[in-house]
Amino acid sequence: MIAVEALSNSSSVDSVPLLSQAVAWLDDCRLPERLAVGFSGGADSTALLLALHHAGHEVIAWHVDHGWRADSAREADVLRQQMDIWGIEFHSASVNATSASNREATARKARHVQFALWAEAQGIRTLCLAHHRDDQAETVCMRMLQGAGVAGCAGMQPVWELGHLSIVRPLLRVSKSMLKAALRQANVRWLEDASNRDTTLMRNHIRHHLFPYIQKNGIDPSDLFCRWQMQASRLAVILNRQASAAGIQQRQGVVSMSWNIWREMPVSVRACVLQRMIAMLFGGGVVLGRRHIELAESWLRKGGRGGIDLTRCRLSHRGKDLQLSAAEVSLYR
Repeated sequence: MIAVEALSNSSSVDSVPLLSQAVAWLDDCRLPERLAVGFSGGADSTALLLALHHAGHEVIAWHVDHGWRADSAREADVLRQQMDIWGIEFHSASVNATSASNREATARKARHVQFALWAEAQGIRTLCLAHHRDDQAETVCMRMLQGAGVAGCAGMQPVWELGHLSIVRPLLRVSKSMLKAALRQANVRWLEDASNRDTTLMRNHIRHHLFPYIQKNGIDPSDLFCRWQMQASRLAVILNRQASAAGIQQRQGVVSMSWNIWREMPVSVRACVLQRMIAMLFGGGVVLGRRHIELAESWLRKGGRGGIDLTRCRLSHRGKDLQLSAAEVSLYR
């Protein structure tokens, strides 16, 4: 539904039972009364916004315009007018994410920066995002195709921290079709982002081509990949528990552990340990890519002499220790 017009003429939209059910399981999350919602105007974020508003939360809508479409500034004005009608506080900011080679990653980073700025200025500690069950399935599929390990295939987490801001995804158990059905029952329109039809983007190719093909063969792709996501999550807990017992230490900018212990670990645990070491060295959110893990395994098979250069760091065998230290080097040199 294209709607560069009011999403609803009603000043008191009845969010209907389906929208309330969509966030009913959040009772255990203890969401604060005042919180923000990442709001694009699409079906997912509109449903989440109204559901939380209907549940009695003081909701603030945060809208980031990436400038991907010629009429995106006009859409932001439409959303602002609609929030005035619904009595919801609205903040909008424009970021330039059009020229980067990986515009999705650039846009995500820009959004996070803006969210952190808004959180500090407005005293917000919780931000809800509208990723749903179908998004989770697409994410797991995409990461599997990219060769991700257990941590990547564990998918999007329901709660994670961005500095002092808690990011909550309350709809990961809810299908997109349910959200759209709820909005239709409430007679609420939403904006459709034309970039969602751009199949040169991997996620959209999965959504519009791969998943329909799987569905045509009698398999629900959301069920399939969400089941794998749950299995990966359980395995990730086991691997993290074993990695926690590895005795990793950090001193004077060097992260280390016993070489013999690391060498004797299963491959999957070794990879988990390396991810934990890189996070300790550079902070949360920094991970080693598949090529780095494969390079470390190849180095180990050849005897693990000396060390190897990874992006921004060096992995070394020194005496009885495996050490990871920062270094201005790159695999591409």
